[in-house]
Amino acid sequence: METTGQTSAEYLLLAGVMILILMISAVMIFNNQELNIAMSAARSGVNDGLIESSGAIYSKQAYDDYAKSKSNLLVPYSVEIVNISYSDIGTDANYDKKKIQFKVYAKASKDFSKTELVSIGDRINYNLRKSLAISFNTTSSTNKLYNPVFSPHYVFTTANVKWV
Repeated sequence: METTGQTSAEYLLLAGVMILILMISAVMIFNNQELNIAMSAARSGVNDGLIESSGAIYSKQAYDDYAKSKSNLLVPYSVEIVNISYSDIGTDANYDKKKIQFKVYAKASKDFSKTELVSIGDRINYNLRKSLAISFNTTSSTNKLYNPVFSPHYVFTTANVKWV
């Protein structure tokens, strides 16, 4: 009896199973890659927001607004990012994509009023969303506040910065 036919069939079965495993792995890796890019962009955007805020670098309009009611923000200060996380909050019915919400946890170097902390947090979140839009090349498909931001499979938003 010849056994060469049996060996070929076993190799074909093994090759078929390997191709199937590779295809499933590729899909999983691609989806995780998109979230990894998003997290990396979020960290970069948060750092950009901190540099602008901590250095008291503002546009003329923001400067004039802060000069009237938030003068503490006109002096350089320090903010430490404790954590950046995201959570899947389901499918967005408007866009038929998964909705991901980023949340930043931060600590300020001095006591700020609640409105000042909101202003700092808004600047951090704005830069986070802007960085996401640039990373996924979707700046033209969002508004001037970059809210929400889109990627091929996700819609990204931000929660208010949590001050600890």
